[in-house]
Amino acid sequence: MEFKTRELTSMRRLLIATSNPGKLRDFAGAAVNHGVEVAGIPSFSSLPAVVEDGLTFEENAKKKAETYSRYAPGEIVVADDSGLEVDALNGAPGVHSARYAAPDLQNKEPHSAGANTDDAANNARVLRELKDVPSEKRTARFVCVLAAACDGQMLGTFRGVAEGVILETPRGSNGFGYDPLFYFPEIQKTFAELTASEKGLYSHRGSAFRQFLKWNDAAGNA
Repeated sequence: MEFKTRELTSMRRLLIATSNPGKLRDFAGAAVNHGVEVAGIPSFSSLPAVVEDGLTFEENAKKKAETYSRYAPGEIVVADDSGLEVDALNGAPGVHSARYAAPDLQNKEPHSAGANTDDAANNARVLRELKDVPSEKRTARFVCVLAAACDGQMLGTFRGVAEGVILETPRGSNGFGYDPLFYFPEIQKTFAELTASEKGLYSHRGSAFRQFLKWNDAAGNA
């Protein structure tokens, strides 16, 4: 976690720089017990897209938070970059998690190069690459780096991690991304078998979000 000192007033609303409804649900689930309302940036879809070309989650999250906070003057804007790291795949998909299936689709959909790919296609590639890997070696983690900014100025970054195992078949119909494959041993369920509020208690995104709220409370009360 890194941050810059900045006096903040009591926060009741937080803008999330994403058009991903799954991420918005995750943040809302993590915020439900903290008296904080989360919302997307108004007219977010009409804003110029930020190219996520960083080599790390931190780089991408910072770039998005700094850029999009300029479109919401005076507001705290949070952006995250997150993904799945599979040990047997040397940390892949990593920062490419949202577009991991792109190589599989380029011949069929050349225009999709560099764009996010379908969750089912991303999951299918991970399962294919882990086909002959035994369960004890299918360890993985979800990583989320949350960056907060206001008026283009970085306020801080916060890192959350959830350790788990990749199943051979998906389970659950909630969540998004790799949630149906990600088994969390502590509760013996996949993230896709949890409600948004339950997921907020255990997920990488929930962990990073709680760190941010704790920091914000301390800064605001300084």
